[in-house]
Amino acid sequence: MKVLILCTGNSCRSQMAHGFLQSFDSAITVCSAGTEASGKLNQKAVQVMKEIGIDISSHTSDPVEKYLNDEWDYVITVCGGANESCPTFIGRVKNRLHIGFDDPSHAVGSDEFIMSEFYRVRDEIQNSFYDFYLKNIKHAS
Repeated sequence: MKVLILCTGNSCRSQMAHGFLQSFDSAITVCSAGTEASGKLNQKAVQVMKEIGIDISSHTSDPVEKYLNDEWDYVITVCGGANESCPTFIGRVKNRLHIGFDDPSHAVGSDEFIMSEFYRVRDEIQNSFYDFYLKNIKHAS
């Protein structure tokens, strides 16, 4: 089973989703990419994942072009905001899904509020991707 998770910057939401999905089942090949890959991970995303035992610090922020020639069972976009354009993937894909989330890196306010947004989005990603896993991957195996 091969899953590609797409976002714009590939620094935060797609990286958290990648970490969760891989933690649910190590037999799944999971990659993530962005249409405008930032080239680095959001350190707050790394921190909130590490706090629950998932280390994404070695992940890389890759451009979607790296994966265009591969075949995928699922390509999932995670861009959520109305002002954000989600990437379109035109590669060989069996299933395309959109599971959108707010971008916590756009949160403004106190440090406490910003971190609360990272926790909220992390937990939403965990719940949504676990549901996806149970319904589409575990069920299929």
